[in-house]
Amino acid sequence: MAKEKKQKVVKPDTNEEKKQVKKATTKKKNTKKKTDSTAPKESYLKRVGKELKLVKWPTAKEVLKYTISTIVFCVFLCVIFMALNLIMSLLRGWVA
Repeated sequence: MAKEKKQKVVKPDTNEEKKQVKKATTKKKNTKKKTDSTAPKESYLKRVGKELKLVKWPTAKEVLKYTISTIVFCVFLCVIFMALNLIMSLLRGWVA
């Protein structure tokens, strides 16, 4: 088997050495974004226009298909609720 090399860990003895080790191991993160103040700002509507160009719009055939399926689903639900209403009114007539 291959020999494994062990790294020697040196522990700092003085406070000065501890501070130096701490500074070396910690990294400061820059959370602020740098913005170029000389760059022209785009207007809101131009950005919206660019975003809308990226949208995949449905074709007329797809719109027709989705419209028909929505109408069929609504009619189906209407029939179900009408049948439930009829059944409950018949049960109520028998009980009362």
